[in-house]
Amino acid sequence: MERPLDYLNNLAQNDWLIGYNSHQFNQIAQELYLELTQISAYGTPPKIILGEREPLRFLASFIAACAANCPVFLCNPDWGTQELQQVFDLVQPDIILGMGHGAWGMGNGNNTQCPILNSIMIPTGGSSGQIKFVIQTWETLIASVKGFTEYFQLKQVNSFCVLPLYHVSGLMQFMRSFTTGGKLAIQAFKAVESNQILNIKQSEFFISLVPTQLQRLLQNPELIEWLSQFNTVLLGGAPAWNELLEKARFHRIRLAPTYGMTETASQIATLKPDDFLSGKISSGQILPHAKVTIRNQQGEILNPNQIGNITIHAQSLSLGYYPITKENQTDFQVDDLGFLDDQNHLNIVGRNSDKIITGGENIYPAEIESAIQATQMVADICVIGIPDKHWGQALTAIYIPKQSDTSTLKIQTQLKDKLSKFKIPKYWIPQQNLFRNSQGKINRQQLQQIAIEFLQNRIT
Repeated sequence: MERPLDYLNNLAQNDWLIGYNSHQFNQIAQELYLELTQISAYGTPPKIILGEREPLRFLASFIAACAANCPVFLCNPDWGTQELQQVFDLVQPDIILGMGHGAWGMGNGNNTQCPILNSIMIPTGGSSGQIKFVIQTWETLIASVKGFTEYFQLKQVNSFCVLPLYHVSGLMQFMRSFTTGGKLAIQAFKAVESNQILNIKQSEFFISLVPTQLQRLLQNPELIEWLSQFNTVLLGGAPAWNELLEKARFHRIRLAPTYGMTETASQIATLKPDDFLSGKISSGQILPHAKVTIRNQQGEILNPNQIGNITIHAQSLSLGYYPITKENQTDFQVDDLGFLDDQNHLNIVGRNSDKIITGGENIYPAEIESAIQATQMVADICVIGIPDKHWGQALTAIYIPKQSDTSTLKIQTQLKDKLSKFKIPKYWIPQQNLFRNSQGKINRQQLQQIAIEFLQNRIT
């Protein structure tokens, strides 16, 4: 298998970075690689925290660290002091790149060895408060790239990246372009939103978005036109609601809804754009490097169209959560529930842990949120269950109304034809913000707290 330095040397003469200087990228990566190998010559390769804000420096440093077999921890440069302290205590880095440390910063590393030397630690779980690092390697990331190129039958992948590079969704766009000799355009989403867009031939590019970004682009006719020219618009990071998918289909956006996570080095299932445009709703077929089984609670494999727990087997599967590696991790049971249909397409029903039990009935918030979105009376919505002494849990909708005078009675009336009575939320709590993270995921624990306080204040 080719190593990071081989790819770097292959690209040395190519102008493959759009919006940045490819030669400068090469220079920074080579210089840092030499410095890191010199440090490693005196003992264990140093543990590196990588929080460079500038994309070119971030990616060049990432390649240098991988080439020098240094364990590298990808970090969000915007983490607050509390989050940074949590990360520093966990990692005890030897070197800090970025994070206000200029080019270099020496950590207080205790030189304890990483479980796997050439590991790549990708953060996850920020939306629930506790940051964890998923352990990936160069090999697992390459397995993900190979599954992607095989699935889309491509030799080269050109990517237009508007997602954070420290997150798996941004990093994998870089990996696909860097290792296949494709082009990579990097631009802040805010610049795209304000129409200051890098000049590329969209029909030759993939772009990856989270649902909230897609929603914002579809509000601007010029950006709809721009987006509709892309070869493929990958959509992931959080569940998309039906109204959003319908709008994208109406505008002939070549959308490819995906399913994957940090633990699988991004997507393991993707719906191809032609299937999406022809009206198919699912997360698509499983990519060649992965296998999915649906099991009941006893671990038995279920038949097509039966809902159960999703278990993933993939070559891109992570090796655990830092600092604990899992020996021979071959299967990974996720918190999501779903089924494989007759065409072997993966369909996601909701998260097991989000399941609400009210009056003995099992309810999955995704279904109700989708029905409420379809009324077009809310800008955003989250359905949760709060403790209730009569029902076990009471169904509660926390929402951002589109108009300040939107009445909940109007929304409820529209839902009567669409949902069973027990699926219509009992409590409705208007808010101005739903605390989504950069991936579009909602912090449900935070909303639970808001709902409980809101209802207590109403009662007292």
